[in-house]
This record gives sequence, structure tokens and C-alpha cells, in this order.
Amino acid sequence: MNAPPAGATAAAVAPPAPPQPAEVAELARLHARAQGIDGRVLDRVVTAAATEGWSAVWARHGDRHRAAGRPLLACRHHALARWPYPADPTADRSATAVVDAFDAWRRRVGGIGRLVLELPGGRVAAWTAGLDPARPRPLVLVMGGIVSVKEQWAPFLRAARRLGAAVVVTELPSVGENTVRYGPGATDLVPQLLDRLGPQAARGGVHVVGLSFGGHLALAAARHDPRISSVLTVGAPVHALFADPAVWAALPRTTTATLEHLTGTRGGDTPALLASMALGPAELADVRIPVRYVASRRDEIVPRSEWELLVRVLPDLRWVEFDDVHGAPAHLTDTRLWLVGHLLRLCGDRRATALDLALALRGHAGRTGRTGPPTDPANGRTR
Repeated sequence: MNAPPAGATAAAVAPPAPPQPAEVAELARLHARAQGIDGRVLDRVVTAAATEGWSAVWARHGDRHRAAGRPLLACRHHALARWPYPADPTADRSATAVVDAFDAWRRRVGGIGRLVLELPGGRVAAWTAGLDPARPRPLVLVMGGIVSVKEQWAPFLRAARRLGAAVVVTELPSVGENTVRYGPGATDLVPQLLDRLGPQAARGGVHVVGLSFGGHLALAAARHDPRISSVLTVGAPVHALFADPAVWAALPRTTTATLEHLTGTRGGDTPALLASMALGPAELADVRIPVRYVASRRDEIVPRSEWELLVRVLPDLRWVEFDDVHGAPAHLTDTRLWLVGHLLRLCGDRRATALDLALALRGHAGRTGRTGPPTDPANGRTR
């Protein structure tokens, strides 16, 4: 289930130096919260992991939930056991257990399909909901970042019918079951997926929800693929993270070690390989579709200059900025409401107004803004 990226071998490249356990635990909090894992449980696991090991403690919790007939909870705990990437036999076993537990859950609830597609660079698996060639709907293609497995999107798949959309959830190259190598060629993934899904799937428009590095791939694909109607993202890097050595040097070791793992490179070879993936003003000028971006003021991975570049260049950008770290873990509900509201609006669904009201009633603390035609009275930053 979790084979090395295409072209990588254990003998060819030494394993990356592991990040510090304390840093792993801190950065994992976003993913634990997003999966509905109680903060007290996370604290207990982090304490136990200091002596027993991160993967071992989370895997034990996952095994207990699976034995008790709670496959979705088992999936969520095993997802953290393999986080940020499978670096030992226990984590590798959990990477397989994530898929198996999710498969058991989706068979129980029904309405969720599975696709395994052979692409030029490798094999890609996806979970689907609402795909019906006889009844084209707007297609929402979902892709996480460098540490996110597709099984984390269970609630979104269950919500496909209420969204009035078809949903396909997959993974970034080299993550989870995706054996395509992450690197410069990875920017072909989204168009290749749409090719394999067929023209009927894209007839109602394609809206790509790409988180973090998944958002970068979506923006790269949107430059040339007219099937993509919009991109919605949280904390996507676009230029500086790939092209600026100072930004790379300041990244958490968890991030650089994960990118080394995904690319099969080490040391200075990793930023050198990724530099060609940077999207500067000239490349971003080709992105003419609506883009919706959630930014974090204290993002420790994606510098503020990334989305400020989008503000300067993109013709149709709406953004919200939270006083938070990468992924806005303290503002998950606001982020979800904001993104789903914009997704509904882009799909022509009037229910977006209700989500606007919900956000207003919550009094979310995000600072919002937009770009648009010069005649747009709201052009520029607004509150």
C-alpha cells in the first residue's frame, strides 16, 4: 500500500534525518484537531510517545479502535501513527491500516467509491462520491499537502450529496498510495487525473480544493488547463518556499525531512530540485480563474510573501487571514465555513449566503480582502 515513490530505492538514498519529536508533536496538532481527536488525548499520546515512540502509541490506539468496531476512529489514529511520513516499520504498517480501516468504514456507510488509476508516473488511488456520468455535477477535486492522506476527508465525501457535487479525494504525489514521484513532474498530476476521469466528469466545471502544497499543484495546473474552474486553498506555497534559500533554511525540520522523503533527495539536492517548481508573477499571470485563499499571519512554513504575491497578480482572488500558524488550526470551523461558502458560490449555489450569515454570527476574527476589476468598489483590503 505504501511503496516508495517511483524510481526511489532504499539503497540509492539514505533515509532523511528525523525531525525532533517535540516539533512533530506540535505540528501534528492541526491534523489531530482536523480529525476530531480531543486535545487531551493528543496530550496523553505525546507524553507516552516520549518513551514508547510516536508511531507505536498512535498505532496501539488505532488497533484498539479497529478491534472495537470503530474503523473511522482507527483510521484517524493510524493516520497520525504514519505522520508526517512512514519512517519505521510501525508507521509503515499504519499507512496500510489507514486505507484498510477507511475501506471497512466506507463499505459500512455506503455511497463512497474507490478508484485506482494508472498514470504515466505511477499509480494513484482516490475515494469518490457522487460520480455519475449520466448526470454531470460540478466536480470537486480534493488534494491535501505533503503530510495529509486522502482518508482524512471522510466528512467531505459524506457531504457530497448535500453539496450537489461529485467529489474525488486523492493525495499529493509520493503521499499515501500515490506512487507518482513528487517533484517538477508532479504538476502534471491534476490534468492527468482529469484526463482519466473523462470529459463527462468535467462538464459541470472542476473546482480544486488543494491544501498547502496541494494548492500549489492546483495553481500550476490552472495555468494551462481550461477544465479547472476555480482553486480553493489553505496556506499554499507558490514561489519563495521553492526559490528562496533563506526561506528553505528557516523551515521546520519536519517539513524539509518530509520533502526529502517525498522527492528521494537529501541535503542541498532537495531545494535545488524544487526550485524549478516556483510560480513567479509571469507564471501566475496565466491563472485567470477565481482563487480563494486562507492565510495565517504566523505561518511557520509558508511566508506571508506567498499570498501577498497572489494579491498583486491574480485578477480574481478572495482571501481571509487568521492570526494563527500554518493551516489555521485554531480556526478550523471558520476556515471550513469560509471555504465551503465560496465553493457553493462558485458552483452557483444560493446556500452560500447562509454560510456567510453563519460566519457573521460567529464573529470570526479573520481579516478579509479581494482583488478584482478596477471598477469593483471593494477592490483592495476590506474588513
